[in-house]
Amino acid sequence: MKYRQLTKEQFEELHLEFATFLAAQQIDIKEWNAIKKDKPKVAEEEMNIFSDVVWDKVMQKANYLEHFSANSINLFRCDAEEIHRVVVKINKEGVNLLNTDDYNWFVDNSQDKSIEYFKGQKPYVKERNLEVFDLIEKGSVVSDGKLYEAVFKLIS
Repeated sequence: MKYRQLTKEQFEELHLEFATFLAAQQIDIKEWNAIKKDKPKVAEEEMNIFSDVVWDKVMQKANYLEHFSANSINLFRCDAEEIHRVVVKINKEGVNLLNTDDYNWFVDNSQDKSIEYFKGQKPYVKERNLEVFDLIEKGSVVSDGKLYEAVFKLIS
């Protein structure tokens, strides 16, 4: 398995897509129920294959990621061959970027002397999609890239 199996909730959300996936393999609902009952390992493998297909599609479309903590923001642009990273670090007592008011303070005071910016890039060590998936598993979320591009422009 390339990634991880989708959760029960994710399978429920994608039940129509999973049914289509099974139908493409000429497995109908009656046969699927029999496979689950009589061949649980085969059922598990089908679910793993479907999960990998779904995750691959999601990772391919994930061009920007964000990861917030109390005093920093990690922003990523995931290109085909390398990943770009911008880090915003707040060195101000009492500021918590997870709080809306403090985040808005950062937006309004992006040139404050208590804010440090770092940027860099590196080629992928593993396959692109696996590295993007790893960042998501560690707490990053897919974004539209507006914050990355705004901060990158600010510090360039």
